[in-house]
Amino acid sequence: MKALISGISGQDGSYLAEFLLARNYQVFGLERRVALEDQKYRRRKDVAVIIPCDITNYSSVFAAVQQIMPDEIYHLAAQSDVGYSFKDPFQTLDTNVIGTMNMLEAFRQLVPRARFYFAGTSEIFGSSPPPQNELTPMRPRSPYGVAKLAGFHLVRNYRESYGLFACSGILFNHESPRRGKEFVTRKITSTLAKIVRGEETKIRLGNLDTRRDWGYAGDYVEAMWLMLQQPKPDDYVIATNETHSIKEFLNEAFKQVGLDWEEFVEQDPQFVRPADVQELQGDYSKAERVLGWKPRTKFKDLVKMMVEADTKPVEMPSE
Repeated sequence: MKALISGISGQDGSYLAEFLLARNYQVFGLERRVALEDQKYRRRKDVAVIIPCDITNYSSVFAAVQQIMPDEIYHLAAQSDVGYSFKDPFQTLDTNVIGTMNMLEAFRQLVPRARFYFAGTSEIFGSSPPPQNELTPMRPRSPYGVAKLAGFHLVRNYRESYGLFACSGILFNHESPRRGKEFVTRKITSTLAKIVRGEETKIRLGNLDTRRDWGYAGDYVEAMWLMLQQPKPDDYVIATNETHSIKEFLNEAFKQVGLDWEEFVEQDPQFVRPADVQELQGDYSKAERVLGWKPRTKFKDLVKMMVEADTKPVEMPSE
């Protein structure tokens, strides 16, 4: 089996690649020519075939898919920073809408019998009250959410119009030690590590009362794969059915190193979004019923994992 992963350099792409490789897949990854140098998966490029590709350029996507002719396509590549989407909505929509359209069209034209997964997001629910499931009204509150909702509807349209096996995973927030430092959870744990080492004295954050459904990315990639193993394509919420505030995350993180977070955190207006989603909490009962999937990693264990990864001593290379 050949699997194509767009966005293989990111958090989800790296965990998914490892998951598929353990199941004897041939794994191919699409990556921008200029990728972030701190992406952890770059250390394992020898185990997957990496193909340079600009997903906003159809000819680039077409050529990559034609070269691979995959059995499964996992479209994870996106501009996924909600805050940044307010600063550059054009790039966000170009990457997340046009990029998805290009992937779907290459899928339809070249490998219509393959199976396609689209990385959706809980941000499409926006202001709809929790808990949110597959039938919850979608009211996004950011350019990122709007772009991902467009992608979600494109996937559904291609499935219904052309009879393609195309699924969307509506994943709620999922974190890990591989999470980018621009995301609040990793910003907290990475800055906490600097505080412990005496390199920083403060963490500057926005709204501390927003609540999110946080799970572990390593658990969630299994759900992506399970969606493509079903007899029929469908869309699924992947979550933990728990909600925690940023204050709770701070409390758990700082507790790991014996510090009081309130002594080190400052609220900074520059990190407050023009419109924010106050609470997201997913109901994953459909995924449990149909896919047999449920989260394994608890919130406290996830925070501990991230803090330990960022605060552990850096190993110097041996000479």
